Amino acid sequence: MKHYVGLDVSLKETAICVVDENGVVIREGKALSEPEAIVAWLNESGLPIVKIGIEIGGLARWLYSELRAAGLHAVCIDPRRLRGVTKTMPIKTDRNDARAIAQVMRVGWYTVVHIKGDLSQELRMLLNNRKTLLIKQIDIENEIRGVLRVFGLKLSGRISQVTFEQQTNELTDGHPRLAAMLRPMLVARAALREQYGVLHKMVLEIVRREPTCQRLMTIPGVGALTAITFLTTLMTRIAFNAPATLAPISASHHANTHLGKPIGMALFRGAAM
Repeated sequence: MKHYVGLDVSLKETAICVVDENGVVIREGKALSEPEAIVAWLNESGLPIVKIGIEIGGLARWLYSELRAAGLHAVCIDPRRLRGVTKTMPIKTDRNDARAIAQVMRVGWYTVVHIKGDLSQELRMLLNNRKTLLIKQIDIENEIRGVLRVFGLKLSGRISQVTFEQQTNELTDGHPRLAAMLRPMLVARAALREQYGVLHKMVLEIVRREPTCQRLMTIPGVGALTAITFLTTLMTRIAFNAPATLAPISASHHANTHLGKPIGMALFRGAAM
């Protein structure tokens, strides 16, 4: 008989539920949110597992990879569709959530979430960390501008990153208490700017070594950041069925074209107009 597993993952423990192909709960319990502990719990049951469902979340990607490496058929599922099942429950607990996940795995009422490879996730993390430091730096600069404006000191216009601190110090030269209050903000901004430069340098080094990025940058208007962002997308395998997905697009294209002239535009052949 086939068996399906639902895992409701939290930071410390994971609720586990095993159901058979008829929807009967066979075994329930908890294990530490570690791949070894979950695999040991499942092996103790001695049941043939067909699929293991994990709701996508913080630890889900890591557990998915480790369970797959252990030879188990783990699947990450979209929580939005699962909410349609769990919101009808009178009491929402980790145990009930694990039951719901196991049941949707049994009936197939779920949407698979594709998990990127380690290299793609590392690149995405690098880009996100770089963006975070840049946003925090801009937030501090805007805060300093706002504080100065309260005292009638205008730090406006296009100011370069290099001269921002210098011009702020010049404006607060006659305001010692204000300068003392803004000094920690400027120190924090300088630290963020320095570490942002470290991450940005890492991005540029990857772009220089990656032939795909170099090829993309031959396109006018495509820089290093655009190229590496597109590269992280290329590293993700296509997670949809091509014929089923492209068929409606193809049908829509033919429906909206007539005699070589798409609706909304004119198609000219021959010399440039």
